[in-house]
Amino acid sequence: QLFVSLFVLTDGLMVASASYGAWVIRVVARGDPWPSDWEGYVKQPLVLFTVPIMLFVLQAMHLYQPHRDRRLVGEIGDVLRASLLGSAGVVLSMWVVGNDLIGSGGAASGAPAGGAIGIDPARLQIAVLAVLTPVFLGVQRAGIRAVLRQIRRRGRNLRHVAVIGTGRLGQIVARTLSRNTWTGLRVSYFISHHEQTRRERCLNRPVLGGTADLEALLERHKVDAIYLALPGSRAGQMPELLRRLDRFALNVRVVPDIHPRHMPLSMHVSQLEGMPILSYRENPTMGLGGMTKRAIDLTGAAVGLVLLSPLFVAIALCVRLSSPGRILFKQSRVSVGGGEFKIYKFRTMRSDISEGEPGWTKREDPRVTPIGKFLRKTSLDEIPQLFNVFRGEMSLVGPRPERPELIKRFREDWRGYMLRQHVKAGMTGWAQVNGLRGDTCLRKRLQYDRYYIRHWSIWLDVRILFLTFLHGFLHRNAY
Repeated sequence: QLFVSLFVLTDGLMVASASYGAWVIRVVARGDPWPSDWEGYVKQPLVLFTVPIMLFVLQAMHLYQPHRDRRLVGEIGDVLRASLLGSAGVVLSMWVVGNDLIGSGGAASGAPAGGAIGIDPARLQIAVLAVLTPVFLGVQRAGIRAVLRQIRRRGRNLRHVAVIGTGRLGQIVARTLSRNTWTGLRVSYFISHHEQTRRERCLNRPVLGGTADLEALLERHKVDAIYLALPGSRAGQMPELLRRLDRFALNVRVVPDIHPRHMPLSMHVSQLEGMPILSYRENPTMGLGGMTKRAIDLTGAAVGLVLLSPLFVAIALCVRLSSPGRILFKQSRVSVGGGEFKIYKFRTMRSDISEGEPGWTKREDPRVTPIGKFLRKTSLDEIPQLFNVFRGEMSLVGPRPERPELIKRFREDWRGYMLRQHVKAGMTGWAQVNGLRGDTCLRKRLQYDRYYIRHWSIWLDVRILFLTFLHGFLHRNAY
């Protein structure tokens, strides 16, 4: 509770600082007069409204509930969303109360309406507030996290836990908690998932007994939380163990027997009429993030098609003059959900040889024309895929699309291959910027695609696009 109070207090101070900062920037930018006395500095209406609104939103988004196992990145993301919602609440308050919520720059408000720059003061101050609030709150949360990390490294502010389950899953839980010392969670002992056990130690920690002695063990050896990590074969014990644990004022966390390597997509828990539902194979690019990704795709494709139109025409002429045949090459590929679409590329092979045979192009492939070799090496043959992106069949970033006949083969040979189809195929991807293009190891490419899907974010897409422009167009494996 002490740290929760600290978070509330410092959050309020950060929001107030952001509000004052927005006011100061407004005064300076517009050339408004400064207050003539201290009351003009203290009595800023925006601060009085913004602080309670922001604290209410942070509370509503459960940012004051203790989550020791929550990483800073996830918390910063929630802080950003809370700041946007809070800013919307401030705008709504302005609409109800009026622009008096903004106040004036000083006692004398005879400055011209446009000030030094012709910007509406309300819009300017709210815009600056929306930027400063997540920055201030993010820095503050990171600072408190750093302090807590040092405190917990010194053996303070710890929470002791017991793990029920001595099998593979229970050991994974214990090792994970041991590695992440920043959580302050320490495994005190194990309780075997068998009723009785002869095992005395597990991972250098005592095994005090089996589930038959559960109540007696918890009475004698106090802990703050229980991690229930039963193997799948013992899942039937779960309801009975949860009922027995109801007798104790303990935090109980259930760890399902699904190893992370089988959960490569985003995972969340939802409820339907009180029934918990674990979702772990859904498209991670849904919701607001997916809308942002699509907006970037549309903007990038439109701008790219306009800016690259002269290059498009030049390449088309080169392809036409270098060898007879069509300029564009179309081929069936598979994208999100297993749906097929026609991908567009500049033709890079002789028209009397099919480009559609299953398999990848080999180095010094005799089917490739001289201009086609250059286009493949520079990835310029893929410019027409901007049309696929604009139409929503592909994304700028994602796993590269494959042909239907190859996917039918790969999904039988490689477990988890179809997980790639949970997101849109892309013009460039995490595997490609890491050198895995063309006829390279399929297993490694699949590993990189899985990493991208599991860790997807807008910032990862931006990073991949930056790396693509930096060194992705020219690569030794492109041919």
